[in-house]
Amino acid sequence: MPRYFYPSPVDSAKLDPSTMKRTRIEKISKALADATRLMIFEAISGKKEMVCCELVALRGVTPATVSHHLKILSDVGLIECRRKGQFVHNRAVPETIAKYSRALARMAGGKKTVARR
Repeated sequence: MPRYFYPSPVDSAKLDPSTMKRTRIEKISKALADATRLMIFEAISGKKEMVCCELVALRGVTPATVSHHLKILSDVGLIECRRKGQFVHNRAVPETIAKYSRALARMAGGKKTVARR
């Protein structure tokens, strides 16, 4: 398996889904709240890997903008990047999104209030 070079700041692969911290949930939510980042993440998730130039052509934004958004997505552990020759290949990390989804479901399934009539 290729070695990816942007390390996740909290090693998302080691996180237990039942203990994903609220701050991590907030960071992932903020990363996905931006429309451009969400489109980039969606494009990367739909393929095995994508290089930056494909994202630039696909989204019509500058390479610097794509690079900035890729860095944010990488920092929260949603994507991994690896250099192969002159290109940087990006791939989604399905484990992170699965843990994030479970954490949100757990939050939504928490205390329920009873509506008063």
